[in-house]
Amino acid sequence: MTTPRSIEPQHTLLTAVARLDELRVREPLTGMGSDAEALDRPQLLELLALSEVVARKAAYGRQLTVRAAREAGASWSQIGAALGTSKQAAWEAHTRWIDAQEAARDRPGEIGPDTAEVAEARAVAGHPDSP
Repeated sequence: MTTPRSIEPQHTLLTAVARLDELRVREPLTGMGSDAEALDRPQLLELLALSEVVARKAAYGRQLTVRAAREAGASWSQIGAALGTSKQAAWEAHTRWIDAQEAARDRPGEIGPDTAEVAEARAVAGHPDSP
């Protein structure tokens, strides 16, 4: 069965987006007088799984960029503005991401940051009112 977990290791963000787009573009064309062949059940399930993989990879990349922006001296107000949200919401999303990364360390088959790396990530994140 196609699941996000089964296909995620096979794709970078770019290859997942390319395959998602290939399938997504075909689906609306079927049944509208097009010669395109309808997606079958496995392809539709792959499309769903790819959607989740793309969302996960994009979210992970976004949080890495948030951390890089903090390391470069960006304030939470600036980061929130760049994300189209408040500084508090941006900070909360980032700290939840740190928590999720830390929790991954304790799950079989997953790799998460060690205690020192988590402490460093939390120090970089600071508080939403910190510069």
